This record gives sequence, structure tokens and C-alpha cells, in this order.
Amino acid sequence: MLTEPSTDTRLRSLRALADPVRLAVVDVVAVADVSPGALAAQLKLPQNLLAHHLGVLVGAGVVRRVRSEADRRRSYIQLVPDSLEGLLPGTPAPRRARRLVFVCTHNSARSQLAAALWRTRSDVPVASGGTRPAPRVNPGAVAVAHRHGLRLGRARPVHVAKVLAPDDLVVSVCDSAHEELEESGREHLHWSVPDPVAVGTPEAFEKAYEVVAGRVVRLAETVTGTET
Repeated sequence: MLTEPSTDTRLRSLRALADPVRLAVVDVVAVADVSPGALAAQLKLPQNLLAHHLGVLVGAGVVRRVRSEADRRRSYIQLVPDSLEGLLPGTPAPRRARRLVFVCTHNSARSQLAAALWRTRSDVPVASGGTRPAPRVNPGAVAVAHRHGLRLGRARPVHVAKVLAPDDLVVSVCDSAHEELEESGREHLHWSVPDPVAVGTPEAFEKAYEVVAGRVVRLAETVTGTET
């Protein structure tokens, strides 16, 4: 259950958001994790100016830097969950999509959970795929899905190339898949979700589930289907 932020926390967040550049940053990272370089390019800002604004937002606990699990030299800017509860400065731009495709490396946990959660939140069709699919869905993902009333027992990992269509809205849910998609030039949204398979504990799968669930809820509010 969420707790109400203290007055000091609210004031610190509001001060950090009292700038059009920082509002723009938050609007971008509300639905996707973005590298500082990509964020600077998207907002047409010099790196030093962006670094200043990110420092303010990080200091206020609104956004955070997460290290890429794939290329440790890279980092992503990520909205701190619930940091803007009741304070969100704007709604991300609406998107229309024929279908969503969630992508991770092995298509054995995060992308499968994201697709299953999406079906509970949206009528927009959904699929998932992996850049290097595993032989089966990880038992830890099946277990955490079962604990939350979702079924992954019949799901099977598949290569993303067999799934993806040109007009799909793609969301990568692991850093490795994101960086591969980025190299291919495929436009997509990115969520930097820690890999629960690498840890292997029920707690790691629970944490991944919670992160993905929160992101799905947020994105589902902005996506509508296209007419066939």
C-alpha cells in the first residue's frame, strides 16, 4: 500500500519539477527508460545542461540512473516508482498501436510476464519474443505469474524475428535486447528491468513482476488500438 509523502518530500519534488526542461525529462521517462545521450538528442539539449537538470531530479528522488546489465559502460535514466504519485506534471502523449510486442533476450521471464499483464489491462493485442530465445519459459516466471493469477504454463519462447511486424509498438524489457534493437535501428520504448533469472530467487521474480506491472499500468493508460 502506498504511503503519503511527507511535506518535505512533496516540496522537494515540486521544486525539482518547477522547470520546463525537467518536466520534459519526466514526461519522456514516465513511459520508457532512456540513456542520457538519447535523452539529450530527443530534447535537443547540450549534455552539460542536461546533466545539471538530471542532477536536480536525481537529488529530489524523482529519477535515478540504472546501469545497463548488458553493456556496463551504459546507463539509463529511469523514473523512480511512485515518486510522482499525485504530482505527475502531465500525461504522456497518447499512442495508437495495432499490437504491442514485448522483447527480452530469452523470452523466458520478463517479456512473458509483461505480455500476460498487458492482457489484463488493455484490449490492444500483444505478443512477446526474444533475441536469443530459451528452450522454455523459466519456472520462476511461471511460479510468480501463478501467485498473481496469471498463467504462463502454455507459453513458449519464440524468436522476435518470427513475431515482429513493421507497425508493432515494441517495448524492450531488458538492456541487452534494447541495445540489440538500438543497433538494428528499430524504434522502440525501453524498460530497464533487472533480470530475475540471473538471480534465480522467488524474491527476484517478485521484484521483476512488480516493476513490470507498474510500467504496464502506466503505458496502458496511453495506448489505444488502431482500426483494422
